Amino acid sequence: MPNKEIGAAQVVAQLRDGMTIGIGGWGPRRKPMALVREILRSPLKDLTVVAYGGPEIGMLCAAGKVKKLVYGFVSLDAIPVEPFFRKAREAGGIEVCELDEGMLQWGLRAAGMRLPFLPTRVGLGTDVTTHNPRFKTIKSPYEDGEVLLALPAIKLDAALLHVDLADRLGNTQIHGPDPYFDEHYARAAERCYVSCEQLTDRLDLSHPESAKANFFERYLVTGVVHAPFGAHPTSCAPRYGWDMEHFKRYAAGAAEDNGWARYRDEFLSGSEAEYQARLGGAERLAKLPLPVF
Repeated sequence: MPNKEIGAAQVVAQLRDGMTIGIGGWGPRRKPMALVREILRSPLKDLTVVAYGGPEIGMLCAAGKVKKLVYGFVSLDAIPVEPFFRKAREAGGIEVCELDEGMLQWGLRAAGMRLPFLPTRVGLGTDVTTHNPRFKTIKSPYEDGEVLLALPAIKLDAALLHVDLADRLGNTQIHGPDPYFDEHYARAAERCYVSCEQLTDRLDLSHPESAKANFFERYLVTGVVHAPFGAHPTSCAPRYGWDMEHFKRYAAGAAEDNGWARYRDEFLSGSEAEYQARLGGAERLAKLPLPVF
């Protein structure tokens, strides 16, 4: 059996300028931030990023890594619009494809099924089609003759995901209350890299509860990175919540001259271990409370 364990720097070394990269998670929840930080430390650029966006989008935009965004939203929840994304969007410095949240999932599903498109009613008669003039309609070949939007497949060169538990073979488990759409990213991508809170030699998936937490097959996984607290500052339920204190500090920088440069120099100039140490270390991160709605 192959050992798929690699380091975060090895993942980024396998990425190339101009790639289309899907980033799993949802807003400020279970984002593969350790892998994103490694991209931020690298010279990688001109990326097309596909996401239900959170802080990873704002950071990649602020760092000049993004050429185009394909997204359903970009939010920190309590901070409704991610502030560095807002700056980039308002400045017109990036290409965008703004989609309904369900349309984004539908495009990933089409890619995962190796289809050129999937039909949908969503988007018809809205500005989604106005601002995406390349989208085409298709007439049903059956008696109904309905005209539908032919949503194109969103193909990914690579997907970056974060999970609770993984093994060195590429099996994964997500223990939180919602897998979001991570399995669709894994299936839509040519390569899928997964960071995890815990890494083991081999997961036992023979029991129903264990198998239910395994949302995509190990053959889809190219590499596994052991990255405890690798979702910070986003949450990784049920292990730890998001770091709202850190989010507020980060967001305040968007309104300041050279705010991103100061954040980068303080938190991204060293290793991942140094990043966590600046935040109070594992003891503090493990105690971040889960948000209550």
